[in-house]
This record gives sequence, C-alpha cells and structure tokens, in this order.
Amino acid sequence: MAALERRSMVRNHLHKRPLFLDATADLQHSSGVDAEFNSLETKVAQFVGLVERLRAENHDLRQQLASARNDAKRLNERIEGAKLKLESLLARLPD
Repeated sequence: MAALERRSMVRNHLHKRPLFLDATADLQHSSGVDAEFNSLETKVAQFVGLVERLRAENHDLRQQLASARNDAKRLNERIEGAKLKLESLLARLPD
C-alpha cells in the first residue's frame, strides 16, 4: 500500500472518529466509560439477584410439589382402602 493511500485512510478515519488529544477529553471519556461500567454493574447485580430469587422460588415450588404428590398418594391409598371395605360390605349383603 502506498504512503499516500495510508495517509488518506488515516485522514478518513480521523474525520469519522475524533481523537482525544488532551487530558480533559481523556477524563470525560473515562467518566463516560465509568458511567457505562457502573450501569452495567448495576444491571448485572440486579440480574444476579433475580436469578437467586428465582432459584429460591423454584426450590420452594419443588418442595411444595413433592408434598402435594405425597398427599395425593396418601389420599389415593385411603380411597383404595375405603373402596375395598365397601366392596367387602356389599359382598356380605344378602341377595
């Protein structure tokens, strides 16, 4: 690539994106980056909090589901026992 082409590319780049040439501009750019970083940090912290809450809720719901399944199983066993007793009583009735 010729030197003239390189200079042309550099000029085009400089026109599209300004350079920060003084300390004030660097500080302004830095504070903008800091603000973006702080914003991102806050969002990540909120996301982590949400994930932790959802995990805890999921754990509680799993426990509730297991308890409900155990209750349903126990009630079905009681129903089955009552059904057997009723069939036994019906079998004893005279015709």
